[in-house]
Amino acid sequence: MLEDGRVFRGTPMGAVGEALGEVVFNTSMTGYQEIVSDPSYCGQIVTFTAVQIGNYGVCDEDDQAAWPSLSGVIVRELSAIGSSHRSQGTFDEWLRKRGIVGITELDTRALTRHIREQGAMRGGIFSKGPGLDNALEKVRASPSLAGRDLTGRVTTKEPYVFAPKTNRFKRVALIDFGVKRGILRSLARRGIETEVLPAGSPPEAVLGLGVDGLVLSNGPGDPAAVETGIQTAAQLIGRLPVLGICLGHQILALALGAATYKLRFGHHGGNHPVRDEHNGQVWITAQNHGFAVDPKSLPAGKVKLTHTSLYDGTLEGFSAPELGLIAVQFHPEACPGPSDAAAIFDRFTDTLEHWSPHAPA
Repeated sequence: MLEDGRVFRGTPMGAVGEALGEVVFNTSMTGYQEIVSDPSYCGQIVTFTAVQIGNYGVCDEDDQAAWPSLSGVIVRELSAIGSSHRSQGTFDEWLRKRGIVGITELDTRALTRHIREQGAMRGGIFSKGPGLDNALEKVRASPSLAGRDLTGRVTTKEPYVFAPKTNRFKRVALIDFGVKRGILRSLARRGIETEVLPAGSPPEAVLGLGVDGLVLSNGPGDPAAVETGIQTAAQLIGRLPVLGICLGHQILALALGAATYKLRFGHHGGNHPVRDEHNGQVWITAQNHGFAVDPKSLPAGKVKLTHTSLYDGTLEGFSAPELGLIAVQFHPEACPGPSDAAAIFDRFTDTLEHWSPHAPA
């Protein structure tokens, strides 16, 4: 049931019950487990545009968080088997064990076209319970993502360390707004030890660690509502090199005085073309965001616009070399998606090595 009253009927999958959230669509062909376990989907119901989901099963190693935070899952066809040497069970079992409500055997093409035309909207999956009138009432009474800070629902409760298996090269702090494990692993592969801090951490908590840099992670909700994160980022700019990813990109822009806005239906998938303005190369990137940064609101002369979406021209990245800032709207760790954008981690590593607060990088 969508908030405009349109109904799509199907068959229950996963947990039986009801789920309320903003309905979005994801265009990735693979990586359904990584998508569903991405904390950035907190408060949302994900529709997969790929026709069949679940055909290679699930594997614990692919989880991007200890527990999924999204509201629900919609698929056209749910595979009855998980055919892979890595498979540890079926996707349906995985959803059921984690209490995730899902629906299958409905027209996901029609649903996706409706969202593209009308924009992302609130919806609900009801596999047990109210009639249509009551369902619509529940959907319309559910909160919108606009104005909501959801980072407190997905952040770590206590600090922890994610260490590389090789010799340590540098140490960074990461403010966890809903970090994916793929980001931590990407940093570790480059010899970077990460001190992971809760979303509400003040600047003193970061500086007190004596780290070489800071990462602002991905996460859910409206970036403008993450007031503590914006204030912390603003006080650390110019004191440490900073890498912002997805929500972190938006928070860093807001800390510089820029503005954000809600996209019509967001960018969700592993096939989004982005132009790297450094060299004109086109990267195919993984993305998951419903808000974007207004490039005209960024401080002129202080930042460089580094990446542009070739789908709709929205801003996908900026940098401020003298301040040691790198920010990207897409996910350089992918998980799932192509590895074209992994070079962002290499650029951050180079900044950690050469930047100082007294000289340009």
